[in-house]
Amino acid sequence: MKLHEQIAEGRRRLAAAGFKADAAALDANVLARHVLGWDMARLLAQTREPAPDEFAARFDAVIARRVKREPVALIVGSREFWGRDFAVTRATLVPRPETEFIVEEALRILPPGSPAIVDIGTGTGCLAISLAAERPGARVFATDISHEALLVAAANARTHRVADRVHFVQCDLAEALQIEADLVVSNPPYVPDAAAPALSPDVVNYEPATALFGGSDGLAVLDRLFARAPVLLAPGGSFIVEFGDGQEDSVSAAAEREGWTVRRVLPDLQGIARTVVLGRSRG
Repeated sequence: MKLHEQIAEGRRRLAAAGFKADAAALDANVLARHVLGWDMARLLAQTREPAPDEFAARFDAVIARRVKREPVALIVGSREFWGRDFAVTRATLVPRPETEFIVEEALRILPPGSPAIVDIGTGTGCLAISLAAERPGARVFATDISHEALLVAAANARTHRVADRVHFVQCDLAEALQIEADLVVSNPPYVPDAAAPALSPDVVNYEPATALFGGSDGLAVLDRLFARAPVLLAPGGSFIVEFGDGQEDSVSAAAEREGWTVRRVLPDLQGIARTVVLGRSRG
């Protein structure tokens, strides 16, 4: 069979398993390029040629994994975030495009010079590493409760050549840190426990529950963050945090109860309120 015929068969298998046509086509192409080790230009140039030896068996295996709803990022071992590839494993969340709004806003408001940044619940390290890479003078401290996640994050820091400026600490939230940061960022668990049955199998069956679920209302970890973050923040500093669909009012109210001022709420690409920028209104 020609290469394009085998890819088309993979696409048909995904569609038969319930994937939408455009998603099936995208996933089949990404998985084919992963197996081949090719970029898109080479795939397009050689798609009418016979498939290389052993392609069929290896492609069949990765399509079978995707049929079971294993995320493409876990199959290929990485996901792009802020223009860089980050290794992912079952110990970490897969970075999402909406989390890039934290990076965008952070770069807009960070002071010049050598700011100190804290990333709470770093996972793959995508926030801490992206900020360190974009601001070479920054000192970054990244925490996670998961030792396995921190191993992934440290490897990503070495890949992107910021390991000397991103300091990883294993602890609950940021309990082990004693620092005055110019900026604190976090993408905490915020999905209500009861929402688990409605989540895609790609998420609930393959990503760590401790990084997804935030208690009965989704705010358990956020409430703790709002109480803890003030001791980490230098005067005039900012706290940028992601939250879930429909949580804007409850998140703002919870923050204000702990003395925060809501400076800005940012929508995601679908227009859904997703990120809040906080400052301190009292000590």
